[in-house]
Amino acid sequence: MVLIPGHELMDEAAMSRALIRISHEIVEHNDGLENVAIIGIQKRGVPLAMRLRKLLEEIEGVKVPMGILDITFYRDDLSMLSAHPVVNGTDIPFDVNDKKIILVDDVLFTGRTTRAAIENIFDMGRPANIQLAILIDRGHRQLPFRADYVGKNVPTAITEHIDVEVKEVDGQDRVILLKEEDKD
Repeated sequence: MVLIPGHELMDEAAMSRALIRISHEIVEHNDGLENVAIIGIQKRGVPLAMRLRKLLEEIEGVKVPMGILDITFYRDDLSMLSAHPVVNGTDIPFDVNDKKIILVDDVLFTGRTTRAAIENIFDMGRPANIQLAILIDRGHRQLPFRADYVGKNVPTAITEHIDVEVKEVDGQDRVILLKEEDKD
């Protein structure tokens, strides 16, 4: 199977609009930002979380604690990864107990990353709640998770892939739909 380019689902402007909308939804849903903290899942969830944090602080004029979560050792497929998986590091510089945690990632697919992240957070303490903010929800859930905040719902075939690119990692902002093609 070879991935072939599909079409662009979101450009930089569309991604920006989605994050602005999500930030307003977070404020509205939580009646402000009291006791709210953001945690970005490594790798592309982190820059998206940083952008959301900046937007939230601009909207409400308050500082929002932010952390970075690496779920590598919480993955249920860790044994299938390389013998030396890449660990990007976790940095949660606040107490998660009784916080309203906004967990941020780029794509929601099977739900396994979300499960690993929640398990990791609960090992740190007991938050008041965990809300999920996702740029792209592509369906095909294997676990019973749904996002509280979604930038764009993109129904996909199981053979399709979503590629989220962010400036901080990839040099540009865009979301691309890729398709598998058989090559003999």
